[in-house]
This record gives sequence, structure tokens and C-alpha cells, in this order.
Amino acid sequence: MDLNTEREAVSAGTAAIIEDHLQREAPLLPILHDIQVEFGYVPETALRLVAEKLNLSRAEVHGVMSFYHDFRREPVGHHVLKICRAEACQSMGGEALADGLRAALGLDWHETTADGRLTLEPVYCLGLCSCAPAAMLDDALYGRLDEATLKDVVAEAGQ
Repeated sequence: MDLNTEREAVSAGTAAIIEDHLQREAPLLPILHDIQVEFGYVPETALRLVAEKLNLSRAEVHGVMSFYHDFRREPVGHHVLKICRAEACQSMGGEALADGLRAALGLDWHETTADGRLTLEPVYCLGLCSCAPAAMLDDALYGRLDEATLKDVVAEAGQ
């Protein structure tokens, strides 16, 4: 798909999503959420259209996007692995596990493997503090991680 065709598809899809939410009170978050569900991220083209249709400045929309860390501005891999970076996980060796994984995959936070299969993201609490260190692959939670179990989790993503 060329760039113009992609922009047209994003514009059309975004316009339909906005239209579905215009009658709601405070529609910005539901609109952004549905755009991300539709496209896997929130494209810049969509942000401009959302700001225009909701009569908001692009800065206001950007502020919401940047405040909520689950919104993505770029496409992610087929699988997303979130590693907990909160204090409980750090105190149980999560920092060293994360550093080892990043080195093994050759990725930094928010980067995707060259084959597009896995994106690595930090998260600041998965609610598994008693089972630290923890991670989440897509929607599956994993606790009490060590190098071997983390390697198994990554293998589930095809890496």
C-alpha cells in the first residue's frame, strides 16, 4: 500500500470511528482507543483529524496521547512483551532480567525485532508485586520470572 492510499484508509477509518462517538460526552479517549484497536497504533494523520473534528488543538490531543502510555504512535510487532519496571520487580532482580533480555534481543525499550514479531515495552506495575519479577506477553501475565522462564515466554512469541 503506498503512502497516499494508507493515509486515505486511515482518514476514512478514523472519520467513521469519530462519527460513532460524536454524541458521547468526552469522546476523546474512546475515539483514540478505537483508532488504536483498528490500526494497531494511532497514526499522526488520525490525530489531526480527531483534533479538527472535536474542535481541540493538536497539542491537547497530543497531551492525552503522551499521558496515557498504552497509546502507541507507531506500529508494534505481532506480539508485545511488557516487562515490569516497578520497585517490587526491580528489587527481585527484574532490572537484570530486563537488561539481559534487551541485550539478547538487541532491542531497547519500545523497539521491535527486525522480523516484526516482538516489541519490547516497559510497564510500571502489572499488579503482580507478590510474584515479582513479572511480565506480560500480549494479554498473558507471568510472575516469578527467572532467565529460563523469561526465555520460554519470549519463545512463545517466536523469538
